This record gives sequence, structure tokens and C-alpha cells, in this order.
Amino acid sequence: MYLTMNRFRIKPGHEETFETIWKSRDSQLPQVPGFIAFHLMKGPEKDGYRLYASHTAWESAADFEAWTKSAAFRAAHAGAGGNREIYAGPPELEVFETVQTITA
Repeated sequence: MYLTMNRFRIKPGHEETFETIWKSRDSQLPQVPGFIAFHLMKGPEKDGYRLYASHTAWESAADFEAWTKSAAFRAAHAGAGGNREIYAGPPELEVFETVQTITA
């Protein structure tokens, strides 16, 4: 499995706007080959912002890379870059490969 994670720092008072943007977007992910799951996580408020993280699980790095070059990716990110006033800086992308898996 391959996990991509974006961390977002959202200015106080803009949490609802940020969540609405994500919940109303046309993600395209369920139709993308290699896609496993997506989670938008709300973290703590600290240092003048609320931390959020989006986690997307993929079968492989190749599946993620193919998605980033696809029409589905462009459609899902068509509105990206708007609402800059809600962000306390740019998102930070992190990627991880599975080393060990334990399931229930």
C-alpha cells in the first residue's frame, strides 16, 4: 500500500468553509484504478491554526502517479487555489510506503 497525506493549516473561524469545500468536491477517486480509501481528518488547534490532514491510500506508487496525471485529477482539483484567505500557509504533501501491515 502507498499512502499520500496532505497537511493543511486552516485559520481559526474558517474550519466550516474548509470542510464544506472538501465535502462538496467531485473527488473522482472511487473510479480511479488503484484507489483504496480517502479520509479527511480534523486535528488539534494550535499556534494560530487548526490542523487538517487528508489521507489517500493507493495500491501502489504507480497508481498514485497515474492519478496525478489524469483527467480525473484535473477535474477534482479544478477549484484548487481559491479561498486562499482560509489557509495559514500551503499544504504539505507527504508520502509513505507500507513496511508492515496488521489487520483485525
